[in-house]
Amino acid sequence: MRIRILILITLLYFGFAFHSPAQQYHSTSKKAIKHFNAALSYFDAMNDELALEFINKAINADKNFVEAYMMKSQILKDRMDVEGAIQNFQKALKLDPSFQPQGYMILAEVQFNAGKYEDALKSLNTFISNGKFQKLTLAKAEEFKLKIEYAINAVDNPVEFNPLNLGASINSEYNEYWPSLTLDESKIIFTVMVPKDIFQEANMNNVQEDFYISIKNDSGWWNPRESAGSPPNTERNEGAQSFSADGRFLFFTACNRMEGFGKCDIYYSVFTGSRWGNAINLGSAVNTKHSDKHPSISSDNKTLYFASDRPGGFGGLDIWYAEKDESGKWKMAKNMGDSINTPGNEQSPFIHPDNQTLYFSSEGHNNLGSGDIFLSRRNSEDKWGKAQNLGYPINTHNNEIGLIVNPQGTSAFFSSDRIEGKGMDIYSFELPEETRPIFVSYMKGRVYDANSYKGISAKFQLIDLETGRISIESKSNFGEGDFLVPLPTNKNFALNVSHPGYLFYSDHFEFAGIHKKSDPFLMDVPLKRIKKGESIVLNNIFFEFDSHELLKESKIELDKIFEFLNLNPLINIEISGHTDNVGSNEYNQNLSENRAEAVINYLLSDGINKGRLISKGYGSMMPVVPNNSDENRAKNRRTELKIL
Repeated sequence: MRIRILILITLLYFGFAFHSPAQQYHSTSKKAIKHFNAALSYFDAMNDELALEFINKAINADKNFVEAYMMKSQILKDRMDVEGAIQNFQKALKLDPSFQPQGYMILAEVQFNAGKYEDALKSLNTFISNGKFQKLTLAKAEEFKLKIEYAINAVDNPVEFNPLNLGASINSEYNEYWPSLTLDESKIIFTVMVPKDIFQEANMNNVQEDFYISIKNDSGWWNPRESAGSPPNTERNEGAQSFSADGRFLFFTACNRMEGFGKCDIYYSVFTGSRWGNAINLGSAVNTKHSDKHPSISSDNKTLYFASDRPGGFGGLDIWYAEKDESGKWKMAKNMGDSINTPGNEQSPFIHPDNQTLYFSSEGHNNLGSGDIFLSRRNSEDKWGKAQNLGYPINTHNNEIGLIVNPQGTSAFFSSDRIEGKGMDIYSFELPEETRPIFVSYMKGRVYDANSYKGISAKFQLIDLETGRISIESKSNFGEGDFLVPLPTNKNFALNVSHPGYLFYSDHFEFAGIHKKSDPFLMDVPLKRIKKGESIVLNNIFFEFDSHELLKESKIELDKIFEFLNLNPLINIEISGHTDNVGSNEYNQNLSENRAEAVINYLLSDGINKGRLISKGYGSMMPVVPNNSDENRAKNRRTELKIL
């Protein structure tokens, strides 16, 4: 006998076995019972068409046949006729409310999942008013009532939602889903259910999942999609993918592979400049013998979020995360805790490039149906906050799974089959203000040798000036030296770019208190080879106003100088101070000397040999630009490092 997802756990057998010849039905009509038993046989054989035919004959023979209405309700539910299923269930309850004591609560659940929230509330109130149930059952009913009332309130207070189909360059007659964007939004990758044999009908035996990519053109729209090629595409299924911020790494789900650890594993592939590399399994720190899927990589490439049904969670699929250690290896994955996970399924996580806002799908929080999209924000104590529903009609009584948000936080992308006959297509919509993440800008450009202009694969570090913690660490691409680095706009950051054999490059970005900035930073970074006479400006050395006292934010740059000198023990340097032309020459000369000496003293206190260091003050004698504006004068107030 087959097992179905029943409207009611005991709905099919209604508290007893239909197959028992001694069973007394509500009907006394032999003809009706004969048709009912025939319907039951076809139902067990999974022949719903004939089961429905005979159950209708049973009802025609006896209009008061409670069990027949119950079975018809289940058949119609299985055939996706929810309205018909509800009507027949209501008829059965009207004929005999005591036949199924929890019937009105079950009816409320079916109505809720169909989006009939007002009807669900009436049915549940009927159940609660009976009052003849155990306290635990009534407590669950009251909890469910709060959920229904939440859904009613959400529908009465809809958020703005105007989805836009991404068009024929992205969508086709096949199913498209799981979109993923690069940080600059120039490239989108998504999963497509394509036929294995294009000359045959696309059914479950003739389809596979592959990745397709589209590049944004100069007009701001998408070029016709192209296959990502092999690898990562194979003759098997690949899907539920996530781009790294710069588009160099592709994390994705693949199932039932020989080298896998379990049913579904997470893999990654690296783009080497012209093609994607072979798929690499992330290993046992991430993957288990259970199902591990739906990866989302953080913008600093240090944390991977994913869904898993492994033991140790709260029930069903939970969202887990794995972090990289200092050597770049993945540490054992951890559960994200009860602010995210529930006894229901949580899946399809998406970590925004701000590294502080997580979007995910859940069945267990306050939702409007079987699965809604939620967000959670990370607080200053590194804890995830209470899940927040994105609201109606972004969420409905349908199962919403999978949503990403662009770096600016203004637009979301998702897949849906809401338009009948279209299948799964990818859409975008403007995200309501209250559900937006922190705005993320980006820096894009190329690192190259200042003399030869050859690209350099240099290390990037974006460091929080307040805490000294590395927020983003990345590398420019091998060969060309191009890079794409996220810049969250709510903090002040120091930038350090380095490569062995070269002087490092430093800069800073002041975003504290700024939550919106529209223009990305497009800049090239020339690195100078280490040789006598070469110098760099130390852009992250800061002093108190009109003083030589170092600010605490300078420690990041000072430690970089210390690291540079330790890596290059044969190098001696000069630290020089420079001012603008405001004030007397004597004052500026003294200030520049004292500031240079303050840097030297810090390095000496860290253990650098005094014989390797010289401090000099040049006052206002060596401006890099004319002192004719506030901006130019700020450039002339600087500290430099020179190779001696």
